[in-house]
Amino acid sequence: MRHAVAPAENVENHSFAVTGLFKICTHCERLGKKDLGIRIPRPLGNGPSRFIPEKEILQISKVDSRTQSIFEDAFAALGRLDNISLVMGFHPQYLESFLRTQHYLLQMDGPLPLHYRHYIGIMAAARHQCSYLVNLHVNDFLQVGGDPKWLNGLFEAPQKLQQLGELNKILAHRPWLLTKEHIEGLLKAEEHSWSLAELIHAVVLLTHYHSLASFTFGCGITPEIHCDGGHTFRPPSLSQYCVCDIANGNGHANHHDDLLGNQDMCGEVEVLMERMKQLQECRDDEEASQEEMATRFEREKTESMLVVTSEDEESAPPRDISRHFEDPTYGYKDFSRRGEQVPTFRAQDYSWEDHGFSLVNRLYPDVGQMLDEKFHMVYNLTYNTMATHKDVDTSMLRRAIWNYIHCMFGIRYDDYDYGEINQLLDRSFKIYIKTIVCSPEKTTKRMYESFWRQFQHSEKVHVNLLLMEARMQAELLYALRAITRYMT
Repeated sequence: MRHAVAPAENVENHSFAVTGLFKICTHCERLGKKDLGIRIPRPLGNGPSRFIPEKEILQISKVDSRTQSIFEDAFAALGRLDNISLVMGFHPQYLESFLRTQHYLLQMDGPLPLHYRHYIGIMAAARHQCSYLVNLHVNDFLQVGGDPKWLNGLFEAPQKLQQLGELNKILAHRPWLLTKEHIEGLLKAEEHSWSLAELIHAVVLLTHYHSLASFTFGCGITPEIHCDGGHTFRPPSLSQYCVCDIANGNGHANHHDDLLGNQDMCGEVEVLMERMKQLQECRDDEEASQEEMATRFEREKTESMLVVTSEDEESAPPRDISRHFEDPTYGYKDFSRRGEQVPTFRAQDYSWEDHGFSLVNRLYPDVGQMLDEKFHMVYNLTYNTMATHKDVDTSMLRRAIWNYIHCMFGIRYDDYDYGEINQLLDRSFKIYIKTIVCSPEKTTKRMYESFWRQFQHSEKVHVNLLLMEARMQAELLYALRAITRYMT
């Protein structure tokens, strides 16, 4: 059920309400039960993220009026403010672009009916076992009149949606395997066939939710209190403070582990800044040949295949998630294990700027423009800071992160020296990146804490935004190239 829009003066406190509501002491709980005769839920998590202290997230809207305004607009439009938005609030410029795009994809005029859009979101999020996003869209799917039977499993959905299963699987895990024959199979399926415009809409939704699953796991997003896995009815432990304590000023801070005292990482930021400076000087002094640049790309691509995403054994997805997709054993990891090569995709042959953007914009007006703004926004986003250092040009570092992700997907930029990646991204960071991008469901808090340990949480959220958008663009490039090949 949609909530009434909160009065403006109350909305600024909504970020607290979303995460702190119903965290009550035994005394208050007893009174509540006695007065109302109901069991009152408490949040299971401590704030919107398992990785980032709640107090840091809740401070965002207080110090930034733009963020508060975006939160108010999102709450007015949806009747809720989800934890993804609260964490993205560290970067209000980006959040505004993200919410505008997502709103357009899900709610504005477009080739696909509303219930199809949410069902495709469920299918895409389920591929990465992202129960947070699945539950969110199950509710939205039902709210826009979706048939509850479809939620029993993909086999209950219309044949047209079932046929999207193969595209969903390949795009999520091995997009380089996508061919024009896959596209032809969807566009020429007789009475169940997709139109080109519908297919573009579906592809954008699939890539949006695959990459959003990466962000959700990468930032340790927790379910809201009203969602599955977001609450408990057990009485709170003695270590938990109640809302009445917080109102009286007795709340305790959720301190981040004080990792900065660790001797191993003293000067981590300074070392990185020094490497950036040296690389810039090398760039100015000499330029590698095209052959050498190609060799460095192939070497980095091969090495990226050998980066292990997790020490954990494979685990089967839970039944309530796996019913929304086919072939649960299909993933990125077993592909790299077999030692097969990811073919190289040369960006000058098919790029977002020169090819993908115009195709999307032609078949699904305005969406190409919105995606383009979002990609540019996150790629160029900078505050010219690194940890406590100010006036730092971080463009080299941002480009290394973006190009490393595209390199893992086999995408090569002729004008980039891939030797820079090993200088700027250490092994723990590469493991984190590969896990988030290829197997996000395996992300752990330890992985999040093990990279860039002197950096602020807002900077780590920025990294996750880069990973999310670079992944989405890589998937889109393969899908759009296959569609273009089919059309020509």
